[in-house]
Amino acid sequence: MLQGKVLVAQGGGPTAVINQSLVGAVLESRKFRNVDLVYGAHHGVRGIVDEEFFDLTQETSHNLEMVAQTPSSALGSTRDKPDLKYCQEIFKVLKAHGIAYFFYTGGNDSSDTVRIVSEQARQAEYPLRCIHIPKTIDNDLVHNDHTPGFPSAARFVAQAFMGVNLDNTALKGVYVAVVMGRHAGFLTAASALGKKFPDDGPHLIYIPERTFSVDRFLADVRETYDRHGRCVVAVSEGIHDENGAPIITKLAKEVEHDQHGNIQLSGTGALADLLCHEIKEKLGIKRVRGDTFGYLQRSFIGCVSDVDQREAREVGEKAVQYGMWGDRDGSVTIQRTGFYSVDYALMPLDAVAGKTRVMEDHFIAPSGTDVTDAFRMYLRPLLGSGMPDAFRLRHNSVPKILGRAAD
Repeated sequence: MLQGKVLVAQGGGPTAVINQSLVGAVLESRKFRNVDLVYGAHHGVRGIVDEEFFDLTQETSHNLEMVAQTPSSALGSTRDKPDLKYCQEIFKVLKAHGIAYFFYTGGNDSSDTVRIVSEQARQAEYPLRCIHIPKTIDNDLVHNDHTPGFPSAARFVAQAFMGVNLDNTALKGVYVAVVMGRHAGFLTAASALGKKFPDDGPHLIYIPERTFSVDRFLADVRETYDRHGRCVVAVSEGIHDENGAPIITKLAKEVEHDQHGNIQLSGTGALADLLCHEIKEKLGIKRVRGDTFGYLQRSFIGCVSDVDQREAREVGEKAVQYGMWGDRDGSVTIQRTGFYSVDYALMPLDAVAGKTRVMEDHFIAPSGTDVTDAFRMYLRPLLGSGMPDAFRLRHNSVPKILGRAAD
């Protein structure tokens, strides 16, 4: 084992369970005598280069456990995407502070950061163990059955659509909700788990894994509306045309970009508004409403999967165990073993870094607007215990006396 300090950091979008991984890593690290101190970087890699560290060795176990139950990133996060020069600065700081173990929780970009820092340490012959701890609500890390953060966000999406469907049943119309997912549609597809009866919404689900046609979309809405008298639609922010162009760029006169030059897909609510406008203008349906879930699905308190909490804690603990007892850097991955249990494996960083998983074909219905039973079976155990249910009156109609038609 290496002698020195531990540094933990959090990157990318917050989740409902990322602090479980943080606390798992901190408490597990404090068990080892070769660990001098446990630091936390304030606001991820930006905090590292700015040397903004917290001494987590001084935190009480009780307070850490309370933080573990709290959504969002307790250490603060960052959207910085470090290049080689940036990672060289990270390594300089790690070396200056005597960091022997670097644990970084995040998604694709974070895993790539860990990879580059690991390479810098190896080239400098500096003893540093670098372990990536998985996290992303998009569920798009390769070599993982699923990623911490996704099950809780999926639970929120499923429950939200369950409620929307009840609302839409009472006051019929068309409802469109845009869900996060630039390249992968897992989170949008989770809306299907809100269905109980055959005519429940969402009636249409659109994901980035399939080409989106505005004309086909309008035809689908028209057919569904004519059949049910209403229509609930779930749409991924990353839907695109046959050329890969985001649909928002085809409908909007102007589009916003984030700090990295990426098109702002759902943060403004524009996509939902534009799709609703198309429905009103082209189909003549009056009652049309749209929402953008945006940040709501990431850290929604009180809607957390207990399975997600447990696994997020365990990937943090396993990262430390692999770091202390192993002889290589890597990324902790979740592997499904049976129905339902998981195991954890350490994959090489270059096998995970910078790669994106998308929904597998067998999870997507042939229509391209629904999911298969295989996906439902895949997702249901991840949502955890205590999922709510919705029921209906049986509508035992009383015969009319005056025979008047409803207005």
